[in-house]
Amino acid sequence: MPTRRLSLILPVLALPSLIACSGQPAAEPPLPPLTEAASAAVAKDPGVPRAKLARAVDGLFSAPETAETRAVLVLYQGRIVAERYGSGYGPQTRFVSWSMAKTVTGVLIGLLVADGRLRLDEGVPVPAWQRPGDPRGEITLRHLLQMRSGLRHTEAGDPVYESDEVRMLFLDGRDAMAAHAEAQPLEAEPGRHWEYSSNTTVILADLAARALTASTDPAERRRVVGDYLRSRLFEPLGMTSIVPEYDAAGTLIGGSLMHATARDWARFGEFLRNKGAVNGAQLVPSAWIEFMTTANPRNPGYGAQTWLNRAQPGEDERPFPGAPRSAFSMNGHLGQFVLVVPDRKLTIVRLGKTLDGEHRPVRTAMGRIAGLYSAREGK
Repeated sequence: MPTRRLSLILPVLALPSLIACSGQPAAEPPLPPLTEAASAAVAKDPGVPRAKLARAVDGLFSAPETAETRAVLVLYQGRIVAERYGSGYGPQTRFVSWSMAKTVTGVLIGLLVADGRLRLDEGVPVPAWQRPGDPRGEITLRHLLQMRSGLRHTEAGDPVYESDEVRMLFLDGRDAMAAHAEAQPLEAEPGRHWEYSSNTTVILADLAARALTASTDPAERRRVVGDYLRSRLFEPLGMTSIVPEYDAAGTLIGGSLMHATARDWARFGEFLRNKGAVNGAQLVPSAWIEFMTTANPRNPGYGAQTWLNRAQPGEDERPFPGAPRSAFSMNGHLGQFVLVVPDRKLTIVRLGKTLDGEHRPVRTAMGRIAGLYSAREGK
């Protein structure tokens, strides 16, 4: 090869290594074009770069680790800026809450406290606990709301039929769920330890019915609780699709079984973001929402029937990376989430079916959406 030609080629061959040595990053490969479904899911002016939001939402549907996403809604400043559904699902589909229902029950209890029908720091009116000398009489409403009752409980048993939640919902406790939950003995001093318990929320639902009626007739219990929820909460919020379930004793299954559209779950998230107000009307005192979203004494990552975006004991990472510590969420079995980010005027809903223990990629993807709005808000 002629010397002159070789001298021209060698600098070109050395160019990549020279760039690397100079500290300049190599150009990233171009992103693939957005699909029609990804683009159509995002409003024209979502408050952040539209393509970035479309890609972040699309990741919840297209990435294998976030499967199976069935619905995503993003609300910014009270406006839907992204909405997308999986095949076979749409705006009229009712999605089961699973444990997102706990936060609804927490608000129900707040309404009754505001009405003077229940008291936060007094023993609760469970007849089985009122016998002289029964230590369960020391359990307060606050203990129940913050999952600190001390009642014996195993949320996730192995085998599954050893789970107290499964026994209550589907086995020997299914016809009288509150009675089953309330029959458990103490395993710790009330208030001393935190333990997540779906059965505890059913006790709260039973207390709601007892506060509204002295009747033990199942139909009457269903009627009074349903009327109260509808008139005091669901109708003012515009949650016209929601269908709560009750057991055979007429007790609201307030820990796990309510059905509503993605838009109605988003409405509830916005209600929480606005501290219990809707259209200028304060439905529940703002102090109650603050209580629900304040870390309890035994778990910095949990408030009162609501999860906080703070690391659980023994963990280092926030549940939703990319979202601030001030965020909080409604969490449900199989990856149901309503993430509320008040600092960024943001509510994000993700509904679907992802096995428990595999939710980290879903929460990370939701946190990525919240992170898009951090630059906009300067957080």
